[in-house]
Amino acid sequence: MLTGELMNKGGVTRRLVAMASIFAGGFKGGLAYVNLLANTMMASIIGSAAAQISIMSQVMVPEMEKHGYSKEFAAATTAAGGLLSPIIPPSMLFVIYGVVAQIAIGDMFIAGIIPGLMLSLGFFAMITILGLWQEYPRGEWPSPSDAIRMTIAGLPAFLIPIVIIGGILLGLASPTESAALATFTAFLVGKFIYKELNLKDLPDILERTAINSALVIFLIAAANVFGWIIIYEQVPQSIAGWLTELTSDPLVFILVINLMLIGVGMIIDGIAAMIIIVPILLPIATINYGIDPIVFGVIICLNLVLGLLTPPVGAGLFIISAMTKVSIGKIFRTISPFLLVTVIVLLILSLQPGLITILLD
Repeated sequence: MLTGELMNKGGVTRRLVAMASIFAGGFKGGLAYVNLLANTMMASIIGSAAAQISIMSQVMVPEMEKHGYSKEFAAATTAAGGLLSPIIPPSMLFVIYGVVAQIAIGDMFIAGIIPGLMLSLGFFAMITILGLWQEYPRGEWPSPSDAIRMTIAGLPAFLIPIVIIGGILLGLASPTESAALATFTAFLVGKFIYKELNLKDLPDILERTAINSALVIFLIAAANVFGWIIIYEQVPQSIAGWLTELTSDPLVFILVINLMLIGVGMIIDGIAAMIIIVPILLPIATINYGIDPIVFGVIICLNLVLGLLTPPVGAGLFIISAMTKVSIGKIFRTISPFLLVTVIVLLILSLQPGLITILLD
């Protein structure tokens, strides 16, 4: 969140949005495409859905509303874009899974590229379908000279994901250290390259980060209490035993796991759920059903991401609602088509798990 706030104040986010407009700004509903494309770019930097939704809602929702989009559609599109952050590397959920499952985090990052792009393309397709009967405003294409200028201006922003992913893949820094380096890089880019970040802005940035982080931390704390109750009652162990008796077919097992994890994601925070579920289900998946642990990790993360925007807990819904002052009910109704896309991508990956590991082969 601190990296995102520094990017916002330092002009990094605005330049990424401008770069995204080069590729999609002139279409009907152009700002919706730009929103998703900018979220795709931001996902390669931030890695946290909560942080990304918090940051992008401050940039894209007012901009879309100013150009004639309804506030709930702008909020829903921004929240849907936030789903990309835990899938496109560097992903916080992948880091947690890699640590818990003792899987190379670099391999998890590579495995997330194809699913992340599938999810992004699916969201673009949904905007196109919705635009067939909804009258979205038409944007404008930048001139060739403006496009070149926007591209050059946006390139320094990609130093941030290079620092994060490069540091982890090369073994130069841990995920936590890479996050700190990314924050420092965002500060340097905003201060010395774009020259829009002033030292006097830091107190306000730190205050907003603390407030937004507190919102997420309280949600996670409540989810952890619920998770403790679930563990105390030995619910996961009972479910694991039931699953092994239910079927010997790996595909049926994955489909049942999908249904179960979507339900878990609705009521428990993704990180808490990951820590609770992985030690129980991963041995069953790998030993009893021969499922690749990397494939299983991506499927778990995608399920838990879906729960981020699904009531009754739906931390992402609470965050975007708090940021935009749009009711959770309106956002959920508007975001439902994007959740459907996520379910379709999840089913495709469950049926064709080779798509997850194709870049690792």
